[in-house]
Amino acid sequence: MEPSDTAYKPTQASLVVGVDASRSRSGGAIAHVLGFLRCGDPRAHGIKTVHLWAHDKLLDAVEKAPWLVLHEVPASRRSIIHQLMWQRRTLPKLAKELGVLAMFNTDAGSVCPFQPSITLSQDMLSYEPGEMQRYPWPSRARIRLEALRFVQLHRLRSSSVAVFLTRHAAKVIGALTPLRKSAIIAHGIDEKFSRVAMTDRYFPASGPIRALYVSNAAPYKHQWHVVDAVARVRQTSGIDLRLRLVGGGQGHAQERLDAAIRQYDPSGQFVEHIAFVPHDRIAGELKDADLFVFASSCENLPITLLEAMAAGLPIATSNRGPMPEVMGPDACYFDPEAPESIATALSKVLSSSGLRQRIMQDARVRAAGYTWERCSNETWALLADVAKSSNH
Repeated sequence: MEPSDTAYKPTQASLVVGVDASRSRSGGAIAHVLGFLRCGDPRAHGIKTVHLWAHDKLLDAVEKAPWLVLHEVPASRRSIIHQLMWQRRTLPKLAKELGVLAMFNTDAGSVCPFQPSITLSQDMLSYEPGEMQRYPWPSRARIRLEALRFVQLHRLRSSSVAVFLTRHAAKVIGALTPLRKSAIIAHGIDEKFSRVAMTDRYFPASGPIRALYVSNAAPYKHQWHVVDAVARVRQTSGIDLRLRLVGGGQGHAQERLDAAIRQYDPSGQFVEHIAFVPHDRIAGELKDADLFVFASSCENLPITLLEAMAAGLPIATSNRGPMPEVMGPDACYFDPEAPESIATALSKVLSSSGLRQRIMQDARVRAAGYTWERCSNETWALLADVAKSSNH
């Protein structure tokens, strides 16, 4: 759906809707809420007032707007039990008292029974075959994923519309439970990433070639296989390929990564691991890199991959999940669980300037379609349609 170019007229806007972001706490969830609120005007779609319920951190970051009413959630400062009780018992009453016609749940783990509603699904670990099983039973992480699967499927099933970020997510989750209706609305990319793209990117004639992988260490991210693959490329080609890993981790995944670095780079010649870099510095990381590696086997819509695409980097990426949908047919893919496959993909990118140029150009064109303006307008249009149906 293209952004509406219809001029806003006060008499057109009469709908009242709600947005429940009270439990949207991850960086990606917060970015999604801020992005679609900032980059569109719901009044262009007939929405007069938007009531937003959110925790303090999110409320402090929201830009003020004449159509937006902010509501504190005292329960968000208390335990998860208090948050769930407030969401289930109190929020529906507040929304009804304010004349809300439709609710947008920004988290599929919502237990708010208000109807009609649209619910955004952003998780895939509980649904992608084999991925949840990487976490042993009965670990805390596994129990959490099993619980999320149960709660989220119930919420998506009971919603008027289930919203997914990719066709891949809609297909996988839609096969697990009947949905009333579904829509695909991808999130956007901050424009600063396209501004760092350089048309004259080249590999150094001499000196190191810098490969970058931005992601936390987790069982499905496979950084240890990337370390192995880079060591193979260095050994077979003689190219001084360096790997910069950005993102912290803990538990078995971090231990596996540390062990791989000790095994393949004991003297610290080519692997650099940075535990944490603020998101506002990721654009600088991409600008300084020569190529980007993405080895995840489970994603909904990978924001770091999209940012690398917008930044104009040549990319070697996993062939799992939504990556082929996002990158298209001309990308350089590999099996993220096979170091030899990763090494082969890296070698192809390193050896062919023509391939690098095709990947860079196609990636930038594809990334240009992921805007917060499009996301915002599609979200408001959908919410307005649901609200209108409840108002008849």
